[in-house]
Amino acid sequence: MGKDVIIACDFDSAEKTFAFLDKFTGRKPFVKIGMELYYAEGPSIVKEIKKRGHKIFLDLKLHDIPNTVKKSMAVLSRLDVDMTNLHAAGTKRMMQAAIEGLTREDGTRPMLIAVTQLTSTDEETMKTDLLINEPIDKVVMHYAHNAMEAGLDGVVCSPLEAGKVHDTCGKNFVTVTPGVRFADGDIGDQKRVMTPAEAKKIGSDYIVVGRPITAAEDPVAAYERCVAEFVD
Repeated sequence: MGKDVIIACDFDSAEKTFAFLDKFTGRKPFVKIGMELYYAEGPSIVKEIKKRGHKIFLDLKLHDIPNTVKKSMAVLSRLDVDMTNLHAAGTKRMMQAAIEGLTREDGTRPMLIAVTQLTSTDEETMKTDLLINEPIDKVVMHYAHNAMEAGLDGVVCSPLEAGKVHDTCGKNFVTVTPGVRFADGDIGDQKRVMTPAEAKKIGSDYIVVGRPITAAEDPVAAYERCVAEFVD
């Protein structure tokens, strides 16, 4: 499995999104469509970006009762995205239902990954806000193991946890890691961060990079820098 850089297209309109994507006249980056853009533009934005030749990670983080998630995943599966996700906190039963819904009649489906803990959550917040008193590493590994047992392909986790996830769940269990910043960049509201080169060294399979690329003076150059540090 090859590594890749996924650009988080966290825009609030199709116009801004395509103005950004039009800058890429060479290769077609793998892009993430999150809640902001999907809620603003709906399924049509997914179809149009796919038509342009981009791989798509649809980042909607489903978390509901198993039957609702199953039916929702069946709808998302028809959009022909390459990857989508849910919250591992929704339980193994919910994750298994998601796989059932996502799998098409011909047996194919997008890659499905689970969010363990958001990269904006640190151990102190987990204890005070969520009343989870176990160490964050133990919680993340437990959620990752549950996702693997439910049949998922991998997890979203901090790059700090990618190596341990592979140790726990095997090297073929995919790690998708946000919270990646250049060494000379602003970490924003992320609390558990790492550079692309460090994420590569520790074993991340995909890195998700937003503002360091989308807000850069030269987004294409910033993307190529990410690829050079993480993939090449």
